[in-house]
Amino acid sequence: METQVDKIDNAAQTSENESDVRKDQMMNIDYKMVTFSLAGKDYAIDIMKVKEIAKAGRFTYVPNTAPFVLGVYNLRGDIIPIVDLRLFFNIEIPERKNDALENMLIVVIEDQTFGVVVDAIDKVVGIHSSSIQPPHPLFGDINIKYIYGIVESHERLYVLLDIDRIFGSRSSRSDTEAEEKKMAMVNSIATAENITESVTAVEAPPVAISAQPEQSVDFSFITDSLGKLRKFYVSPVNELWVKSRFAEWTKERGTDNVQLQNEQDADAFLRTFYSNGSGNLWSESYLNAVYKILPENSARQITVWNPGCGKGYESYSLACLLKKRYPSAKIKIYAQDIDLLCVSNAPLLTIPENSASGWYAPYLTQKVSGEYTFSQEIKDMVLFEYHDCMNTTSMPVVDIIFARDILSFLPSDTQKNLVSDFSEKLKGNGILIIGDHESLVKMGAWSEHTEDNLTVYTKQ
Repeated sequence: METQVDKIDNAAQTSENESDVRKDQMMNIDYKMVTFSLAGKDYAIDIMKVKEIAKAGRFTYVPNTAPFVLGVYNLRGDIIPIVDLRLFFNIEIPERKNDALENMLIVVIEDQTFGVVVDAIDKVVGIHSSSIQPPHPLFGDINIKYIYGIVESHERLYVLLDIDRIFGSRSSRSDTEAEEKKMAMVNSIATAENITESVTAVEAPPVAISAQPEQSVDFSFITDSLGKLRKFYVSPVNELWVKSRFAEWTKERGTDNVQLQNEQDADAFLRTFYSNGSGNLWSESYLNAVYKILPENSARQITVWNPGCGKGYESYSLACLLKKRYPSAKIKIYAQDIDLLCVSNAPLLTIPENSASGWYAPYLTQKVSGEYTFSQEIKDMVLFEYHDCMNTTSMPVVDIIFARDILSFLPSDTQKNLVSDFSEKLKGNGILIIGDHESLVKMGAWSEHTEDNLTVYTKQ
């Protein structure tokens, strides 16, 4: 028969065992996540990405932004974009009342701060990283590419989101072959990733692509390495440039050191590929060159498609140029990219003081802070959208397509599909401009016209 002393001893032992279990659990915790809900389902993100949580409702509307961008918010002096994660994932939500308070996670991605609106914020949950299971589409209503993993904790199943990938961060990108086939240009899913903005390119004269190596040289290892390291796909669109660049590369490195060993080597090889002015406002010389090749157009409205807009420098340069070329027309530019960070921040773009004079001066305004930004008229011309050109688009027919350097960062089959899409969307008298070192001469019924090292394509 158990005595009272035995009961006390057993209780003490049980308590000690439970304490040991809790200690073991605490020692095994090496990953913490902030949990929240969307449409009644449990989600989470890495706590290291969360700066704070907040409630706010007075957002300043910014025109011509993607539907999931609610506006901007003054967070103790910092102006940050506010993204509704529910709208981003196409989750139906009740109609929002003006100034209604929203639950927000303030996240920091690549030194950029965002407010992310969710239904409700729950708590911080500690787990061991080994308990994170691979993602599976059955566990969420969102695209699997945005899911980092699945976590079960305290009898609840959490969908752990890859917040870096959602916002286009390059640091978290390691895609599987299946994802590459599905989304070859997408944030972390493949891409030239911002394509024209993802690499800071120095403006330089175009490399002559006619000077091909006279001998037949096997550079298939370059082709394979560029595809694996930088998602650059050698095809009829760019093979002339690749051959020419390989000849230069051999002279630079020597015949015994031409292999691309890492991403740095791939970047060095691609250094001269990017088009004139990539990643910056266009120079006056380039603006004048584009101005000269723009056709006469008396239409009241001119529609432009600018996939791969990146941070917006190209789109705004194009807007100013078109305003000058067609002063009486209503101009609409559909600027698209798969980098959410870029398309969210593009409407807030400021202009360096050294660019605020000369060609751009008529299209700028100076803020109270002294910074220069584009005038409201120019901003209203550009609609920044989160869109992957791998997917179908509801674009109207357009007068101009400006798609520099995009094709080369798509698999060959996808290049063909996108060129076909260009042909379908472009008006009969419209023009297409692609990368300085890309060509469509082997890609179907296109006529090519070159002037001042700038090539324009029209439909035959």
